[in-house]
Amino acid sequence: MKASFWVAAAGTTAFALLPFFVPPYYIGLMIPFFGYTIALLGFNLLFGYTGLLSFGHAMFLGIGAYGAAVMTGLGMKSFELVLIAVIAASTTIALPIGLLCVRYIGIFFGMLTLAFGMLFHSFLFKFYYVTGGDSGMRVARMKILGLEFAQYNKIEFLTGPFYYYCLALLVVGGFIMWRIVHSPFGLHLRTIRDNARKAEYLGVHVHRFRLAAFVISAAFGAVGGAILGFRIGLADPDLVYWTQSGQLVFMAVLGGFANFFGPIVGALSYILLQDQLQSLTEYWRFALGAILALIVIAFPQGIAGLAAELKRLVARRPA
Repeated sequence: MKASFWVAAAGTTAFALLPFFVPPYYIGLMIPFFGYTIALLGFNLLFGYTGLLSFGHAMFLGIGAYGAAVMTGLGMKSFELVLIAVIAASTTIALPIGLLCVRYIGIFFGMLTLAFGMLFHSFLFKFYYVTGGDSGMRVARMKILGLEFAQYNKIEFLTGPFYYYCLALLVVGGFIMWRIVHSPFGLHLRTIRDNARKAEYLGVHVHRFRLAAFVISAAFGAVGGAILGFRIGLADPDLVYWTQSGQLVFMAVLGGFANFFGPIVGALSYILLQDQLQSLTEYWRFALGAILALIVIAFPQGIAGLAAELKRLVARRPA
């Protein structure tokens, strides 16, 4: 517990000081990192702690981004109220979908979530007069904490006030998720992941707990989607496409889904790797795939898991 607290405190301090030491370009890269990390905290509750792998989780990113577009289009300029709205929308949509999906496990759960994700993508893409089709919907600039920051242009706003706002959201979201996974509820989820039948024999309502994890993960995904949509000023149907769901899985595996900090490490590694590889070669997707294959084969616990294993080895080393 103490070690995790100091890791979190050190990481938060490092990100708080980052704008003073690196160019604005890399600070801008941190905005999608914050958005994906918040979404991955929820995704990892479902995947790493409950044992349910979703191939359609980008649907909730889309709900967050399109919810922000709709709310700002209606004149809502408060980012906090938009977050409340997209959380409410995502949980409302996730509830009936989850009621069906959590009755299945393994590939069946994955395929069902993929099907719902593709249905949502088709709706966004085909209903042009409602959603803007492939052109998407504009996400207008909003106030944060009631302040407009009109003196900042878009880049200055994103790399200044909004950067620290997203960092604060990540800290709050991380604290909430920490409490969830270390509560009796989180213990039930791990029990269900390890042996659902035995948990059921012990009186655990397996479907209810899986449904709760699914709805919570949807809420975190919507918050991440709102950040991603606001960053580019557009809610795009590509954000909901199945490749985006695959990207979430990639980040979770890259960082290590068995570790609480894995999603954070995975999102940061993916964002930085993608940026560097895109500047080096047009075959950056091939390189990313090769890196993922290497990690799965050589380090199945991911980067965070590898770091934890090295720490254990050092601790066991005789003085």
